[in-house]
Amino acid sequence: MEGVRVVFWPCKQLLTFYRAWLSSSLDCDTPKDGFACSANVSHSWGQYSPFYRTPSKISDEIPHHCKVTFAQILSRHGARDPTADKSLAYHELIKELKKNVERFHGKYAFLTGYEYTLGADQLTLFGQQQMVNSGIKFYERYRELGREIVPFVRASGQKRVVDSATNWTQGFHETFLRDKRHGRDNFPYEIEVISEEDGRNNTLSDRLCTAFESGPVSQIGHNAQHQWMDIFVPPIQHRLNSDLPGANFTQDDVINFMDLCPFETVASAKGSLSPFCNLFSENEWHQFDYYQTLGKYYGYGPGNPLGPTRGVGWANELIARLTNSAINDSTSTNHTLDDNPATFPIDVKHKLFADFSHDNDMTGIMGALGLYNLTNPLPITFVESADNVDGYSAAWTVPFAARVYVEKLQCVGEQDELVRVLVNDRVIPMSVCGGARNGFCSVGDFISSLAFARNGGRWDRCFAS
Repeated sequence: MEGVRVVFWPCKQLLTFYRAWLSSSLDCDTPKDGFACSANVSHSWGQYSPFYRTPSKISDEIPHHCKVTFAQILSRHGARDPTADKSLAYHELIKELKKNVERFHGKYAFLTGYEYTLGADQLTLFGQQQMVNSGIKFYERYRELGREIVPFVRASGQKRVVDSATNWTQGFHETFLRDKRHGRDNFPYEIEVISEEDGRNNTLSDRLCTAFESGPVSQIGHNAQHQWMDIFVPPIQHRLNSDLPGANFTQDDVINFMDLCPFETVASAKGSLSPFCNLFSENEWHQFDYYQTLGKYYGYGPGNPLGPTRGVGWANELIARLTNSAINDSTSTNHTLDDNPATFPIDVKHKLFADFSHDNDMTGIMGALGLYNLTNPLPITFVESADNVDGYSAAWTVPFAARVYVEKLQCVGEQDELVRVLVNDRVIPMSVCGGARNGFCSVGDFISSLAFARNGGRWDRCFAS
């Protein structure tokens, strides 16, 4: 079976739970702006940052003379517990600290009573709420379409991704109910779940590019991170070992210790800042953020020869959706699903789409779309701000609950429909298709700019010997 058609049936308890959640406000996280508390720290956790509204030099407002005719969201799952291997490493680090350090004092005093209790891989309550908020925001932005159209939803097969899609539909539908004051008889929405099993074609989680998975390019991101780690970590390592005699932190330990700040924060239902965060300076968090950014850029993004190649299948699916035409792709697309109008509709009636994926896959897709083609290779020996590299950073592109909007608009005075791309509320200045000033490109020019994807995106190199 190529895909699994999943329907999540409503229950009174679930709806009551979410309504209570929606009626209350989280102190730090809102549908409109995302995570706003302790921004000098929390916006510098790379892909572990909670979604927040990123700065945009171009207004993201929909112009009053324009009408949205199509909207697509590509979303990362919400905040989660660490992956299983990371969770084990964090547990061991804390156990060794407790065994080897006689006394925790000052800002470290909280460690005396601290126990590591985080799980592995699954959404936290905070992460679930992020996705509810994301559904609310999408409905409110595209209200005119949302009142009449049910989004077509797909999710890559891991549980946290499917759960994120489910929470997103809940937020979308709850907002629809408040807006229209009556329900649709086809709720809950169907979710097309695409398997992540080895060997399966899946544009939302590609694992087919052999040369990327196990060839020399698979180490480019790690190598860049280690070069930067050798520069920024030693002073932190020296301080921690001086403050905590017996700790004997390695460089990897320092990174793991810093990781506990974002993971413990998003483990709190309201995103309360963890005391781990106060153990490091604002500058050190910027350095940590850059460490994560290098991993994404050189590991999965434009800095990796095959990073954008992994996103080509989704880019070609987007072209099919924008043009209501059959998919033309021979890379990672699943033709059993994409050639079937029930599992990949391309008719003019379908105007809202929602896809749910992972940070690494989204990074490759952004590369395939050419969103950061003008970004010069990131330096590895010093921090370069996102402002200076055309908005590229892990925290700006793939935080927890990240989202890319692709919207098509019909505007008065324009003969052709226009396309615009937003990454976490930042309008991408699409210079390659004439959108440098306001982000808008004609549909034809936008598709022409995707020549990399339309021509296969170096997919043949995935299997070169």
